[in-house]
Amino acid sequence: MSTISVAEAKAGFAGLVDEAANGEFVTITRHGKPAAVLVSVEAAEAAKKALDRPRPNFGDFLLTFPGGVELERKPSKLRDVDL
Repeated sequence: MSTISVAEAKAGFAGLVDEAANGEFVTITRHGKPAAVLVSVEAAEAAKKALDRPRPNFGDFLLTFPGGVELERKPSKLRDVDL
């Protein structure tokens, strides 16, 4: 993975595209901080698929617990409080 500034990227853009097409990740910095990454089409498509994949709801995950938990609740809305 190579890191290059925006100014250097402008000057050698064609070479950076070749690197990305060959599977390299090219990080482009602005003022010394990473601003963007140039990647191959395949890597971008894999990232899109990963982001679009449905993620399970945490509540649904808890409901899949195999043990089955019995919780006892008092039917009263009032609770005993020691002050």
